[in-house]
Amino acid sequence: MGSHIPPNHPLSVGAVTFCGMTDHALRLLRQSRAAAELAAFPFDFDLDRADHGEEVRLASGGPLTPVAGDGTGGTFFVCADGSVLYADSEGSAGIIGSSVDEALEIVVGLPGWHDCLDLSPADGAEKILARVAEAEEDMREDEDFDLDAERAGLRTALGLPERSPVELIGMLHAALLRTEPDFLLLNAEEGGAYERLDRHPRPPLWEPVLARGRTDLAVLRAGGGPAEWDAVARDPLRRRLVLRAAQFDRADSDLGLLRHLVRYEAGSSMTDELRLGAVLVGLHGLAEDLPLLHEVRDTDFDTVCGLSELPGAGATGAELRQWALDTDASWFGADPADEPPFTLAELARDQGMTELARVTLIRLLDEIELGLFQLRRPGAAPEALGASPLRSLSHAFQKLGDTFQALRAQRLFADLQDTAWARVSARLTQARLERELGRLSQATATLTTLRAVLTDPRDTSLRHWHGVNLGCFIAEEHYALTRALADADLRAESRALLAHADAILGELSGNAATGVRELAEETAERVRGLG
Repeated sequence: MGSHIPPNHPLSVGAVTFCGMTDHALRLLRQSRAAAELAAFPFDFDLDRADHGEEVRLASGGPLTPVAGDGTGGTFFVCADGSVLYADSEGSAGIIGSSVDEALEIVVGLPGWHDCLDLSPADGAEKILARVAEAEEDMREDEDFDLDAERAGLRTALGLPERSPVELIGMLHAALLRTEPDFLLLNAEEGGAYERLDRHPRPPLWEPVLARGRTDLAVLRAGGGPAEWDAVARDPLRRRLVLRAAQFDRADSDLGLLRHLVRYEAGSSMTDELRLGAVLVGLHGLAEDLPLLHEVRDTDFDTVCGLSELPGAGATGAELRQWALDTDASWFGADPADEPPFTLAELARDQGMTELARVTLIRLLDEIELGLFQLRRPGAAPEALGASPLRSLSHAFQKLGDTFQALRAQRLFADLQDTAWARVSARLTQARLERELGRLSQATATLTTLRAVLTDPRDTSLRHWHGVNLGCFIAEEHYALTRALADADLRAESRALLAHADAILGELSGNAATGVRELAEETAERVRGLG
């Protein structure tokens, strides 16, 4: 229990000069047991409760230091930039201050801050003050301490300024909005993300992703000359972004610009943006655009295949427009809210918005994983659970360099495959990702599962694996993992897996085995070198 601070209490003697350091108040708490006890009660910032109970980490990979906890099982963490991330015991987390000092200002000035997470400056002073008073009502009724006196004493001891609840709510609101993308908290073992601590609206994903393209489009529309058009058209990323911006903000006056961009986009072969550009041109319904679109279609084999449904040379403008309308409805549309998150995440990644892309994909993976958990039931068909997005997620995470999340998606994907060929292919990728993460025992177990599928006679989809690339890839991964085991000085394990690798090599056809023999010899020599 706390107590009222009399005028001659050690905590009330002399104000501490605020030095501007982000850990100033935290250092003072650690130096004064009396101050630390007061922070713990009644303000629920307890230095002795810093153990969160489960291993967590930031998706961005930055350092995370627990410094305090509260009576509900929540934990206060300090991030690399000094920001304080609060994680509760129910799986939610959010930034509550740009520094420990600021976070302490909030928890001391708003001891009922948990009940005020939905407030923002837009609610106005009257509503904010009423909610804060309601949140503090029980505390003020406790006769064992005087909340205002305790607050004033702790503020003085820690050198914290006195701020109004309205100002503190503004600080808290601004801090919460900074949580994503840079401070997304994950369960370290399973990889799932904590939910947001608040429910404040954020800008839709497409706004930051398309901002540059919308700016370029506005400049080009405002009278940009040939030099400006070429500068955008020759830059693959700016070109893609302008085409995406034009997708959601269509104007008849854009036709000349679209023709220009489509001609350049063909140089990147068959892309979604090339198809989009062709659609945006075709929507104008002018037969005179068919020669350009046919030229674009004939750029290479991939574009011929990708735009094979373009109307022929003798088509009318109406037929061209109908093709564009049908393709637009199937592939694109004019509402950015309907754009697949994969597309937006890829555009974010290509612009260097790595954490924004990562957060988007992790949230999507969490959603799919939860859906799979809810749908799994005895007798459920694997295809009914929708595996294809998981393959895309695994690839997307690999492009981001996030092998941990790629493996998480790949394992789920592998579990859902319903043919031997698909299971072996998926487990092969899973084993590679496990090896790259240094999870050598898991990779070894995955290859054991893979070999069991190879020898299962009930599924004939693998009957030709000995003579095709899949057989080479299986052998190569066995040798790669054997080498990794040897490098880790796991002698028995490397010798055992080498025997399996050699057995697989012996089953490959002559042509399939040729490309693997050199790797096999190098690996065998490495294992022999272990003694």
